[in-house]
Amino acid sequence: MFKLDYFQYNLYAIAFFTVSTLTLGTRLSYRTYKYYLSHWKTSSSLDRTLIIGAGNAGILLFDEISKNPKFNMRVIGFIDDNDKLAGKTIRGIPVLGTTDDLSEVVFKYKAVVTVIAIPSLGIKDTTELINKVELTGSKIKLMPPFYEMVGSKESLVKLRDVDIVDLLGRKPIYLDEVGIKEYIDSKTIVVTGGGGSIGSELCRQLIRFNPKKIIIIDIYENGVYDLQMEFERMYRLDSCSFKPEIIVLIASVRDELRIDEIFKEYKPDVVFHAAAHKHVPLMEVSPKEAIKNNILGTYNVSNMADKHKVKKFVFISTDKAVNPTNVMGAKKRFAERIVMALNEESYTDFAAVRFGNVLGSNGSVIPLFQKQIAEGGPVTVTHPEIIRYFMTISEACQLVIQAGAYAKGGELFVLDMGEPVKILDLAEKLIRLSGLEPYRDIEIEFTGLRPGEKMFEELLVDYSKAHKTENEKIFVEPVLAEKKYNVLEEMANIDSALCKSSNGTAVKLLKQYVTTYKNGD
Repeated sequence: MFKLDYFQYNLYAIAFFTVSTLTLGTRLSYRTYKYYLSHWKTSSSLDRTLIIGAGNAGILLFDEISKNPKFNMRVIGFIDDNDKLAGKTIRGIPVLGTTDDLSEVVFKYKAVVTVIAIPSLGIKDTTELINKVELTGSKIKLMPPFYEMVGSKESLVKLRDVDIVDLLGRKPIYLDEVGIKEYIDSKTIVVTGGGGSIGSELCRQLIRFNPKKIIIIDIYENGVYDLQMEFERMYRLDSCSFKPEIIVLIASVRDELRIDEIFKEYKPDVVFHAAAHKHVPLMEVSPKEAIKNNILGTYNVSNMADKHKVKKFVFISTDKAVNPTNVMGAKKRFAERIVMALNEESYTDFAAVRFGNVLGSNGSVIPLFQKQIAEGGPVTVTHPEIIRYFMTISEACQLVIQAGAYAKGGELFVLDMGEPVKILDLAEKLIRLSGLEPYRDIEIEFTGLRPGEKMFEELLVDYSKAHKTENEKIFVEPVLAEKKYNVLEEMANIDSALCKSSNGTAVKLLKQYVTTYKNGD
């Protein structure tokens, strides 16, 4: 009996030891496996990663990378300008130097990815840091501000690629909503050229201010169809009870009767006129078409706005209207004159808005460069010294909407766009941001200035004469009052020349009526 009890107790002890060993061993094996995945895979499967910023954000990022396989990174070190951290380790990872040592550290430790983990860093300092990382050839990731990461279900940390906006080196322009809701809320809005880059973004932003209807007019059906489908998807996902009616109409601004018909039926309160031909070289070859669309088309829409007592009319112009050297700029300047002339004794408040090159718009250099890089090059730049002022599509549309709020009739609004950007620098940055090296992996070719193209865009704002609005980035440029009779007579002469004369005669008339137009002949 004693031996049997002794055997039973031993059996219990052996069973307990066996079960405990298997349970703990399984858990330990799993943890070892996870640790192996996070720390001991070779750099061929995990990107060797350098974190700039050894503060709370950098440590949070390291912890998240260590436990979350989706990042596919292995942190090899920190970079921080705090002298007190020099030579120390954080979470067992060394602080390898300061940003002055960045190039040497990336090369020595073969960093594939460099993450800037300083969410509180200002725009200008972030741009400078991006420029430093870019020169190392390491891929760049940014940790956005914490408020952008709130609510993330997958992880506590998000990373994003460098956006071209990060390279502008200035704070983005934000909308001052004072007065906007008053003239948009519950109103019927017309946007011509609504399928284009500017027109479609205008429509997206206008929705925020609760218009009653948005009438989108465009001659190109594919663009507005895509926008219509986008709004339908958004409405299905959005639980908001207020949804403006979106009406898409295929029409040409050249067709005065059709525009009259639309305005008579829908009785718009506000018109944003974005329809235009815009490509400088193409307009040099086909100037009569540019005049039909951008001068006569502008007259048709603005005249119908006057006839049907639209409250506000905002015409979208361009920096190329400043001392124009090409047909596109000259006809935009003439269109400005039409708008200002129609403002004379009109119920409608007419205004024009000028801005520079729009990043990411159809036909702009950024999509072209990105396509050329994807194809393996070469990237084509017209001249090594050519410079331009840039803004984002969002900024451009915010300016246009804001101008409508400020417009009392007869204003020419312009934006303080900061410092100009050299196109060659932009091309080199985009190549490096793609993980490639300019002139080694991707060639850059200089093709020469195109017909009508300026080397340097002139400043939009004459600070000695212009005055600020309530928004410190938006100015009103003083313009000479236009006599309605004179401008309309000149336009009639141009219209007659389109029917009877050659391209040369039409351009000659345009040059005569736009006295600042200098196209080199």
